[in-house]
Amino acid sequence: MFSYAKIKNKPRVFRCLTGLTLPAFLHLLPAFTRAYEQALDQQEARRQIPRQRRRGGGRKSALATMEDKLVFILVYFRLYPLQEVQGFLFGLGQPQANEWIHRLTPVLNAALGYEKQLPARGAADLEQVLTRCPGLEFIIDGVERPIQRPKDPQRQRECYSGKKKHHTVKNIVVSDKRTKKVKGLGRTQVGKKHDKAATDEEEYRFPPGSQLWKDTGFQGYEPEQTTTHQPKKKPRGGELTPSEKAQNQAISSVRIRVEHSIGGVKVYHITHDVYRNHRQNFDDLLMETACGLHNLRLDYPLAA
Repeated sequence: MFSYAKIKNKPRVFRCLTGLTLPAFLHLLPAFTRAYEQALDQQEARRQIPRQRRRGGGRKSALATMEDKLVFILVYFRLYPLQEVQGFLFGLGQPQANEWIHRLTPVLNAALGYEKQLPARGAADLEQVLTRCPGLEFIIDGVERPIQRPKDPQRQRECYSGKKKHHTVKNIVVSDKRTKKVKGLGRTQVGKKHDKAATDEEEYRFPPGSQLWKDTGFQGYEPEQTTTHQPKKKPRGGELTPSEKAQNQAISSVRIRVEHSIGGVKVYHITHDVYRNHRQNFDDLLMETACGLHNLRLDYPLAA
């Protein structure tokens, strides 16, 4: 059975299971504890029947310590096992594992919010966040995540991505060119929607003087007071000149950084594997939380 005590002295195993180094984990732990206590206070305020015994009374949980609770939810994000397997690893049944997953995920999200690691979600918030970035150099891209084939025929058509040949959901990602942190995350949309259309709906605004790198999926997207860089498409029946090819290569060498950011988010298999959860809006919460974990990881790189 997994526990924090068993893996804390095994740095490589700890990182493989949680996606975080031990220093990053210990940095996040106080914020996680604060968010967990706040969630309990909110639950207490919603109680209709007065409490019969003090908080924490009764049978002890398999997740006895706050460290074990944080390890539990990080392992779920990192490995994304079936809930039966997740429960077995931590000495729980599937119903208890399901309850803890949905209980601790908002707590983890709130903890990352306390640490200011979550990406901005709204247009106004994003502009405010980007204004504080040195250099004002950003990269935008769309990221798709596979989902189970929907049962509803209309939902099947909306979610089928011709690009991925799979049913997917999509988010627009804005990353900082220098730090590779995810600074902005669009709402979760159906996979069939084009990147340009999804970005237009977000109505993003960039600080004046910004530079924005994008791929050909954002053809025609030109935010005000922003200089954009996009590879030139090969003309039909023609060829690009050597200078145009060199320019495309230079743009791609910068734009690849957003792929590194997306790859860092997809270290957590919950955003990489076929999504299996069915609770409404949970997929959006998971993506936002995984972006926050990626941003936290960048503050605690591996030792040489």
